[in-house]
Amino acid sequence: MKLLWHDGVGMSLYLKRLEAGKFIWPVSSSGETVQVSAAQLGYLLEGIDWRNPRWTQRPAKVG
Repeated sequence: MKLLWHDGVGMSLYLKRLEAGKFIWPVSSSGETVQVSAAQLGYLLEGIDWRNPRWTQRPAKVG
């Protein structure tokens, strides 16, 4: 996943890759932009299914 963040001064690029599984992303029925809350984004980046907040895959390695 690549995330562009604009803070009003500049842009930052964040990159996240899961070791296993997939990202659970909300789907728009009309094909428009999907807005997520800060909590949903946190779950998404940690690999947690935001629809049912619990670990979907634990990391195999640390660091």
